[in-house]
Amino acid sequence: LLLRWRRRRGLWKKVKEAQRRQERSLVRMETVTRSFREQHPSVNMVSILSLPLPELTKRIQDGSLPPEHVFYAYVGKALQIAIETNCITEYLQESETQLRKVKPEKRGLLYGVPVSIKDSIDCQGHDSTVGFIKNINKPAAEDSVVVQVLKRQGAIPFVKTNVPQSLVSYDCKNLIFGQTYNPLLYTRSPGGSSGGEGALIGGGGSILGIGTDVGGSLRFPAAFCGICALKPTGKRLSKKGVVAGVVGQKAVAAAVGPMAKDVDSLALCMRALLCEDMFSLDSTVPPLPFNEEVYSGTRPLRIGYYETDFFTMPSPAMRRAVREVKEMLEDAGHTLVPFELMNVDYAVFNFCIRGMFSDGGVSFIRNFNGELERSGIELLFWLSKTPSWLKTALSWTVKPFVSHKWCSLVINICAFHCCFFFSTVDEVWSLHHEIEEFCHQFITQWKNLNLDVMLCPMLGPALGIGYPEKLSVAVSYTMLYNALDFPTGVVPVTLVTDEDEEELKDYKGYFQDWWDRTMAKAFRGSVGLPVAVQCVALPWQEELCLRFMKEVETL
Repeated sequence: LLLRWRRRRGLWKKVKEAQRRQERSLVRMETVTRSFREQHPSVNMVSILSLPLPELTKRIQDGSLPPEHVFYAYVGKALQIAIETNCITEYLQESETQLRKVKPEKRGLLYGVPVSIKDSIDCQGHDSTVGFIKNINKPAAEDSVVVQVLKRQGAIPFVKTNVPQSLVSYDCKNLIFGQTYNPLLYTRSPGGSSGGEGALIGGGGSILGIGTDVGGSLRFPAAFCGICALKPTGKRLSKKGVVAGVVGQKAVAAAVGPMAKDVDSLALCMRALLCEDMFSLDSTVPPLPFNEEVYSGTRPLRIGYYETDFFTMPSPAMRRAVREVKEMLEDAGHTLVPFELMNVDYAVFNFCIRGMFSDGGVSFIRNFNGELERSGIELLFWLSKTPSWLKTALSWTVKPFVSHKWCSLVINICAFHCCFFFSTVDEVWSLHHEIEEFCHQFITQWKNLNLDVMLCPMLGPALGIGYPEKLSVAVSYTMLYNALDFPTGVVPVTLVTDEDEEELKDYKGYFQDWWDRTMAKAFRGSVGLPVAVQCVALPWQEELCLRFMKEVETL
């Protein structure tokens, strides 16, 4: 007991140290911002913050707007949003030095642009904690490839942002830095796992951010905070130097991607990143430069669409968002074709969940060894420690008492059989083959309809804090496209109305069980909050995905 007490005291000491570093970061941001304002009282910070990224870069490039003015405008605004939402974990003080060293004669596409970086993406000399105490005081030896490329394009990474412990969550809370709040309504989650990015950009404290996505981790924060995001094909951007939530699994494709207020900003970021530096620093990234012709195309599109995945019932606002966008697209001359989505429940649990935890959850659970807290995974942790014979007995005992297919699938397949039984090598190979076949069938269905892109619902509006961990199955709308490894973007298109709220009173869900009742509660009281749609393209067609997103945004 004495040894355990001493050890826990040592862990709390590390937590307090990281929290003091966070506090010092905010003090430094306040100091440098105040100093700049005192020296440059005539600079109009508000007008700088109102500029969209393409216009901002244009003015910096032509010399009409000094990079220093832009940098300190965003440091000041980021400080304000950090105080309100607790989204920043660390200020990258070397960004001030980088600002002074930016060479006008070497102006990249993002010259002078402050960029925020998700905690799990390595920045030299700084921790990538992923919410784990064991990762405190373990600074990265070098920048991740994506950060290196950003710097070579003239961008200035200036803060790192908060994430949920382990990244396997669409909320944003950990023991070290605490809960991050939605800037639009503090009682709501900002989404996750790139929740700090969503909150900071949604609040206007960053004009461009970089996050990651293995089940919706870019798309949830974007949708919940009313901004745009792009999850590219898994290998379109380098993941070298990016910490993963579940290391080594290949069933569900993770991706690095940009987040911003508008689609043109995402396109500019992709244009900057898809350069020779990216391809030479990481030779596993295919040398595919940004296809300007596709992005700027004007031909009418043939667009598939669906309003529900028949697994998680959409909120009234979600369904209305898809319908309204469909009508606008048709009025603009595009062709909309219904797409029949099949076996989403099977894909989510057997491909995504089972694929990520094929080792019985051992590598995931190992991350929590020695931690003071296991945020939201107590049941998973217990199951991982339970003998296989007991899990089998439990699954057969529970089965007769579960009346709905959905609950049966969750309890029997996900929790007991899929996640926490070790898969043999043969079973893992069979699973990977099954995922490939599913992907080929999906593409065949897509091509039989002669589709260019797809319009899909996105979970929303933002759920209340604490609800995401109760409703992890609601990742069905997003995680499907990680299993398929299709590029997918999110665009906010509407706000929740009083009529949506009234319709929500009749929300029953597809199975009318505890999860459906909880989902209805999570949606309530959301009038005025943003609702988004997903825009999907086939693998490696990020430019077409962005073009479709731009069309939706414009309409």
